[in-house]
Amino acid sequence: MNTRLLKAFVVLAEKGNYALAAEALAISQPALTKQINLLESRVNLALFTRGRHGTALTAGGQRLLPEAKKVVAQAELFLHHAEQVAKGREGFLAAGFGLSSFYFAPECIAQFRAQYPGVDITLEDLPSAQQYDMLQSGALQVGFVRVPPAKPLSYHSLFDDNLVLVTPENNGLSIEDWLQKFPLLRLYPARGGGLDTQTTLFLHEQHIFPGATQQVEDIQTIVALIIAGTGVALLPQSVVHIAPPGLNIVPLSGGATRWQVGIAWDPRYDDSVRDNFIAIAKGFVR
Repeated sequence: MNTRLLKAFVVLAEKGNYALAAEALAISQPALTKQINLLESRVNLALFTRGRHGTALTAGGQRLLPEAKKVVAQAELFLHHAEQVAKGREGFLAAGFGLSSFYFAPECIAQFRAQYPGVDITLEDLPSAQQYDMLQSGALQVGFVRVPPAKPLSYHSLFDDNLVLVTPENNGLSIEDWLQKFPLLRLYPARGGGLDTQTTLFLHEQHIFPGATQQVEDIQTIVALIIAGTGVALLPQSVVHIAPPGLNIVPLSGGATRWQVGIAWDPRYDDSVRDNFIAIAKGFVR
């Protein structure tokens, strides 16, 4: 049934007058009369009686009015939600992030949530390569990744990151000496493929050959092993914020030390929530 007819029924019952109800509905009085007549024919029941004191509900109209109000309210609520969804103010966002966006991504999420509290959000720590695949499959809407990604993904560059050497203490050793004295701690390639590749490029560029290498599962374990004095690591500058005071951060130089980090998405999917998030990420001041 057309909810427009039910709304005419509800408004006329509230106003008790065809002229006032037509004005409230922004239609002509003959149009309102036609809508009420059509509704009465649909339900096969007289809903109103006209008298000297205006329009009154019949017994059947009184019985049906509460249900009509529920339907009209539900329809209006649906239209409100539809408008919010269409504008990206309600919905769901699945985002991925990597090592270089360890702090940046959650800060963007916080700012987005403040502006769009009706959006449910998940944020998952994933290697860039895995995010590329998930973006194309629709499992992620956005990803904070190394850029540029391969087509068909689109992206926007956000900031540069660079390698630094993290050591237990500052004792004046050269990079080569550190890597001979301590094992080089590296993430498993499946866990940090981008960092692993960057580390390999840097070592080849500088002609540095570590004395020993130890692979671990996550950055927190690497930091703990460095604190214990059992290794050193080449890590993104952006993640040393999680390192406790006392660790030594050694700047590095060379063309293989820097890379770009950005936000990526698949433009083949239409998604207003995602587009709102991208706009916030682009304008976010790091």
